[in-house]
Amino acid sequence: QVQLVESGGGLVQAGGSLRLSCAASGRRILSINSMDWHRQAPGKQRELVASITDDGRTNYADSVKGRFTISRDSAKNMVYLQMNSLKPEDSAAYYCHAEGIRIRFGGTLPNDYWGQGTQVTVSS
Repeated sequence: QVQLVESGGGLVQAGGSLRLSCAASGRRILSINSMDWHRQAPGKQRELVASITDDGRTNYADSVKGRFTISRDSAKNMVYLQMNSLKPEDSAAYYCHAEGIRIRFGGTLPNDYWGQGTQVTVSS
Protein backbone atom coordinates (compact mmCIF):
# COMPACT_ATOMS: atom_id res chain seq x y z
CA GLN A 1 0.00 0.00 0.00
CA VAL A 2 1.08 3.57 -0.69
CA GLN A 3 0.18 6.50 1.51
CA LEU A 4 0.23 10.17 0.59
CA VAL A 5 0.25 12.66 3.44
CA GLU A 6 -0.17 16.38 2.85
CA SER A 7 0.82 19.19 5.18
CA GLY A 8 1.17 22.95 5.14
CA GLY A 9 -2.37 24.17 4.70
CA GLY A 10 -3.88 26.90 6.83
CA LEU A 11 -5.43 30.34 6.96
CA VAL A 12 -3.71 33.22 5.22
CA GLN A 13 -4.64 36.72 4.14
CA ALA A 14 -5.00 37.60 0.48
CA GLY A 15 -1.59 38.30 -1.02
CA GLY A 16 0.11 35.92 1.36
CA SER A 17 1.96 32.67 0.76
CA LEU A 18 1.76 29.05 1.80
CA ARG A 19 3.85 26.01 0.98
CA LEU A 20 2.21 22.62 0.77
CA SER A 21 4.14 19.38 1.11
CA CYS A 22 3.18 15.83 0.27
CA ALA A 23 5.11 12.73 1.27
CA ALA A 24 4.61 9.36 -0.39
CA SER A 25 5.54 6.29 1.62
CA GLY A 26 5.17 2.54 1.64
CA ARG A 27 5.65 -0.43 -0.66
CA ARG A 28 9.38 0.14 -1.23
CA ILE A 29 8.85 2.95 -3.71
CA LEU A 30 11.53 3.24 -6.37
CA SER A 31 10.09 6.05 -8.44
CA ILE A 32 6.89 7.95 -9.13
CA ASN A 33 6.13 9.00 -12.70
CA SER A 34 3.80 11.90 -11.94
CA MET A 35 2.85 13.79 -8.81
CA ASP A 36 0.35 16.56 -8.79
CA TRP A 37 -1.88 18.81 -6.75
CA HIS A 38 -5.60 19.12 -7.17
CA ARG A 39 -8.07 21.27 -5.29
CA GLN A 40 -11.75 21.23 -4.57
CA ALA A 41 -13.82 24.10 -3.26
CA PRO A 42 -17.29 23.54 -1.76
CA GLY A 43 -19.85 22.95 -4.49
CA LYS A 44 -17.23 22.73 -7.22
CA GLN A 45 -15.52 19.92 -9.06
CA ARG A 46 -12.02 18.86 -8.18
CA GLU A 47 -9.53 20.51 -10.51
CA LEU A 48 -5.90 20.01 -11.39
CA VAL A 49 -3.71 22.79 -10.03
CA ALA A 50 -0.22 21.67 -11.04
CA SER A 51 1.64 18.52 -12.01
CA ILE A 52 5.26 17.45 -12.29
CA THR A 53 6.78 14.36 -13.88
CA ASP A 54 9.84 12.50 -12.70
CA ASP A 55 11.92 14.23 -15.36
CA GLY A 56 10.79 17.64 -14.15
CA ARG A 57 8.17 18.62 -16.69
CA THR A 58 5.52 20.82 -15.11
CA ASN A 59 2.02 21.86 -15.99
CA TYR A 60 -0.17 24.50 -14.34
CA ALA A 61 -3.79 25.54 -14.41
CA ASP A 62 -4.15 28.93 -16.06
CA SER A 63 -5.58 30.36 -12.85
CA VAL A 64 -2.35 29.75 -10.92
CA LYS A 65 0.34 30.35 -13.55
CA GLY A 66 2.90 32.84 -12.32
CA ARG A 67 1.78 32.49 -8.71
CA PHE A 68 2.23 28.81 -7.84
CA THR A 69 5.32 26.66 -8.28
CA ILE A 70 5.38 22.88 -8.08
CA SER A 71 8.58 21.03 -7.28
CA ARG A 72 9.62 17.60 -6.11
CA ASP A 73 12.36 15.75 -4.32
CA SER A 74 12.34 12.37 -6.02
CA ALA A 75 14.88 10.91 -3.61
CA LYS A 76 12.46 11.56 -0.76
CA ASN A 77 9.28 10.88 -2.77
CA MET A 78 7.98 14.31 -1.93
CA VAL A 79 6.20 17.01 -3.89
CA TYR A 80 5.73 20.64 -2.91
CA LEU A 81 3.47 23.47 -3.96
CA GLN A 82 4.66 27.00 -3.27
CA MET A 83 1.68 29.30 -3.44
CA ASN A 84 2.27 33.05 -3.62
CA SER A 85 -0.05 36.00 -4.11
CA LEU A 86 -2.92 33.95 -2.80
CA LYS A 87 -6.46 35.02 -3.59
CA PRO A 88 -9.73 34.19 -1.82
CA GLU A 89 -10.69 32.08 -4.85
CA ASP A 90 -7.72 29.82 -4.10
CA SER A 91 -9.51 28.65 -0.95
CA ALA A 92 -10.13 24.92 -1.21
CA ALA A 93 -9.09 21.54 0.03
CA TYR A 94 -5.83 20.66 -1.71
CA TYR A 95 -5.11 17.03 -2.55
CA CYS A 96 -1.87 15.35 -3.50
CA HIS A 97 -2.07 12.69 -6.22
CA ALA A 98 0.49 10.23 -7.53
CA GLU A 99 0.50 7.73 -10.37
CA GLY A 100 2.95 5.49 -12.15
CA ILE A 101 4.52 4.26 -8.93
CA ARG A 102 7.31 1.72 -9.38
CA ILE A 103 8.10 -0.44 -6.40
CA ARG A 104 10.97 -2.77 -5.65
CA PHE A 105 10.26 -6.37 -6.76
CA GLY A 106 6.79 -5.36 -7.91
CA GLY A 107 6.93 -3.36 -11.12
CA THR A 108 4.55 -0.46 -11.59
CA LEU A 109 1.45 -0.31 -9.42
CA PRO A 110 -1.79 -0.24 -11.42
CA ASN A 111 -3.56 2.24 -9.17
CA ASP A 112 -3.15 5.91 -8.57
CA TYR A 113 -3.21 7.32 -5.07
CA TRP A 114 -4.67 10.32 -3.30
CA GLY A 115 -3.90 12.01 -0.03
CA GLN A 116 -6.54 13.00 2.51
CA GLY A 117 -6.27 16.68 1.67
CA THR A 118 -5.20 19.83 3.45
CA GLN A 119 -7.37 22.91 3.76
CA VAL A 120 -6.25 26.27 2.41
CA THR A 121 -8.33 29.31 3.34
CA VAL A 122 -7.52 32.75 1.99
CA SER A 123 -9.25 35.67 3.66
CA SER A 124 -9.95 38.92 1.85
